[in-house]
Amino acid sequence: MSDLDNPVTELSEEEAWELLDKHIVGRLAATAGGVLDIYPITYVVDKKTIVFRTGPGTKLVELTINDKVVFEIDHWDDTEGYSVIIHGSAEQLDTMGEIDQARTLELQSLFPTERPRYVRITPNRVSARRFRRA
Repeated sequence: MSDLDNPVTELSEEEAWELLDKHIVGRLAATAGGVLDIYPITYVVDKKTIVFRTGPGTKLVELTINDKVVFEIDHWDDTEGYSVIIHGSAEQLDTMGEIDQARTLELQSLFPTERPRYVRITPNRVSARRFRRA
């Protein structure tokens, strides 16, 4: 079967992490009380986990009620696109050691709001696909 016959290619987990490491913005899907929300977040890859910052509010409450999340990045251009999806658990970093370590990460912020809390997503499943565009 040629690439022309199959426009979708499954990527390895290693390829998925390489793509994740090239981006700084993704989407976090969280749910609590039967309500699903999707948030844009800035993030950094740290030892095959995703770390981001947030402030007090709905997102943090949802993650406290239900730590199961989905995180996604995607990209497309004139010839191809790709999507990386992580299913995992989110945990607020609480100890000073965890917070101090997270502060050393090159975590960028695109929004001028206070985000004093650090959260780590630990994956239990990583999948990625590359799409050839028509």
